Amino acid sequence: MNLLFSYGTLQKEKVQLETFGRILEGEKDFLLNYKLDYIEIFDEEVLKKSEQKFHPILTYSGNTSDKVEGVLFEITDEELQQADEYEVDSYKRIKTIFSSGKEGFIYVEK
Repeated sequence: MNLLFSYGTLQKEKVQLETFGRILEGEKDFLLNYKLDYIEIFDEEVLKKSEQKFHPILTYSGNTSDKVEGVLFEITDEELQQADEYEVDSYKRIKTIFSSGKEGFIYVEK
């Protein structure tokens, strides 16, 4: 199993059902040294699922006072690939460590 940190639309039940076919269970966690920005989404499939034109995106700040709250979801390898397909080309997936000390994946700005 993998841990995936969601700070945006992957927390929406509709997005989870349409992307993974189930509602994900997770727990709150924090990511330090990052801040949120927003990008405009043009992908019709993603717009249909999220019902949002602007999506949050993580950018590394290196500032220890910057902190992003989100949810760590436990997902399968197949679901991780489905999440990759959902995220548009402006995002890339990397591994990091969260405030809880757990290691998992985040989507950040390319």
